[in-house]
Amino acid sequence: MATKIVMEALSPTMEEGRLVAWKKKEGDKVASGETLAEVETDKAVMELVARGDGVLRKIVLGEGATVPVGALVAIVGTADEDVSGIAGAVAPPAKGAGGGLSGVANTPKLAPTAPPAAPVSAPAVSLHPTPSHPTPASSRVRSSPLARRMARDRGIDLALIAGSGPAGRIVKRDVEAAPATAGATALAVAAVPAPPEGGFRDEPLSAMRKTIARRLTQSIGPVPHFFLTAEIDMERAWEARTQLKGLGEAYQISFNDLIVKAVALALRQHPAVNAAFLEDRIRHYGDVHVGVAVAIEDGLITPVIRHADRKGLLEIAAESRALAERAHARKLQPDEYTGATFTVSNLGMFDIEDFTAVINPPEAAILAVGRIAQRPVVVDGAVQPRRTMRVTMSCDHRAVDGATGAKFLKTLKLMLENPLAMLL
Repeated sequence: MATKIVMEALSPTMEEGRLVAWKKKEGDKVASGETLAEVETDKAVMELVARGDGVLRKIVLGEGATVPVGALVAIVGTADEDVSGIAGAVAPPAKGAGGGLSGVANTPKLAPTAPPAAPVSAPAVSLHPTPSHPTPASSRVRSSPLARRMARDRGIDLALIAGSGPAGRIVKRDVEAAPATAGATALAVAAVPAPPEGGFRDEPLSAMRKTIARRLTQSIGPVPHFFLTAEIDMERAWEARTQLKGLGEAYQISFNDLIVKAVALALRQHPAVNAAFLEDRIRHYGDVHVGVAVAIEDGLITPVIRHADRKGLLEIAAESRALAERAHARKLQPDEYTGATFTVSNLGMFDIEDFTAVINPPEAAILAVGRIAQRPVVVDGAVQPRRTMRVTMSCDHRAVDGATGAKFLKTLKLMLENPLAMLL
C-alpha cells in the first residue's frame, strides 16, 4: 500500500517548511528511516525521512516550495502500484522561494484527456529564487545546505565547483574559494536590481523571521516588562581571563562564558528568577538551563547550555562554541534550542553600551549584556579608569518582583567582580 510522505513538524514551533533539496529522485528505492529530503524549518535545516519501505513513486513538490505542516510532498509505494489517485488529489498551495505559488501538484484529479491547469506564475523578482525543478546537472551535485544557500546568494553554479568534503561533497569552504562569476549565466535570475529612486523592494519573510515576529508579538504586548540595570566592575574578570589565555589554547574562554556561568550560579541561589509564567501558575524549575542568543543570517536562535550551574568554565566554553557553529550552519536539533529557563543576550561584541531585551515566553526574565569598556570610576575617593560592563535584566512582573530581580543582579555582580567566588 502506498505511503503518503507529508511535511512533518520537525521542530516544536514549526508551522510550515521549505523543501531545500530532494536526496532521492522518482524511481529510487527507499528504506524506512532513510533521508528523502532536506527541509528548512523556522530554526534549522533538517532531514525528512521515509516512514516505510518501497520506491519513491512521486515527488509532489519541487525544491524551493514552502508548504504547511501536514501537506503531501511525496508518495512511496511498490514499483507497480497505481498511485494516480493519490497524486491527483488536491494539495495545499505551495509558496515558491519568492513568495508566490509553485506550480506543482495543486490540481484536482482530472480525466486523462483534460488539459492540465495552468500553473500560477511566481513574482518576477525574488530575493533567493529556487527553481521548482532543478536542472539535471544541479540535481546530481552533492553539497551541504549551507553551501547551496551561499552559492544561490552569490550567483554561483555548484556544478562548476569541485567539492573537498566527504565523497566529493561541496561544503562552505569550496563556495568561498570559488570565483563569484562561476556559473553566473545559469543563475542570472538571482541578481536583484537596486530599487529605483523613490521605489521599494519587498523581501518575503523567511520561516525563522515569521517565528520571531510571532514570538515577539506574544511577548512585548501581553508580558508586563520592567527593567533593572547594574554596572559591574570587570577588572578581576579581565585579569582572570587573561591569565587563562596565557596557559594555552586549551584554556580559551570568552567573557560570555564567564557571564553564563555566573548567571547559572545566581539562578541557583535565586530560584524565583529561574521560573516561567504559565497563565494560572508560576513554574519554578529545579534545573538551570541557560539560553545564549546567537545572531545568524536569517534572525536569532537561542542554543541552550543545560545544567550550566553544574559545568565548569571550560566545559561551558566548548559547548557554547559547538552550539554556535551548528546554529550558523542551521544544524541545531530541537533539543539544543528549546527548554531554556533563562536567557542571556550579549551585544557587547558589537560595541553596544547597553540595551533592553525582549523576554522569550514563558521564561520570566532575560539578561541583556553590553560591552566592557574603560570608564572613570571613583575608588576610595579617587577617580580611576576601570573596566566596567552594564547589564539590564528584563523581568516579567507577573512572576518576578523588583526586589527579587535586584537580589539576583546583586549576586551576579558579586560573582563577576570576584571570579573566585564561582569556585566556591
